[in-house]
Amino acid sequence: MRSKGFTLIELLVTLVIVGILAIIAIPSFTEQVAKSRRSEAMRGLGDLQLRQERWRASNTSYGTYANLGSPTVPNYTLTITGISATGYTLTATRANAQSSDRCGNYVLTVAAGVATKSLSDGSNASNCNWP
Repeated sequence: MRSKGFTLIELLVTLVIVGILAIIAIPSFTEQVAKSRRSEAMRGLGDLQLRQERWRASNTSYGTYANLGSPTVPNYTLTITGISATGYTLTATRANAQSSDRCGNYVLTVAAGVATKSLSDGSNASNCNWP
């Protein structure tokens, strides 16, 4: 009479297969989550740029956070520097869960009507979708 159930070998083979799948899937999942957070930062910078242009249409220089309000980006800190009548610099600095992101910080500089996008403080800028 044969007993019902799994043998120890069958269980070990199953565990090995699950382990191999986890080794492949977890880094891929982590990168996709980081990528979605990066797109949130880009969206926040775009929103802030639109707010700046709306403000400038009615004023003699670009605005500060006090004038514009701030879009919320959970894993980045947005800052405005270099405000003048002709330009400004917006920076999305990594924070919280994104603090060790390989892409670095996103920088958007507007000078005399020309927007320039760049990355700063990153260890690997490949596939970061900016600029």
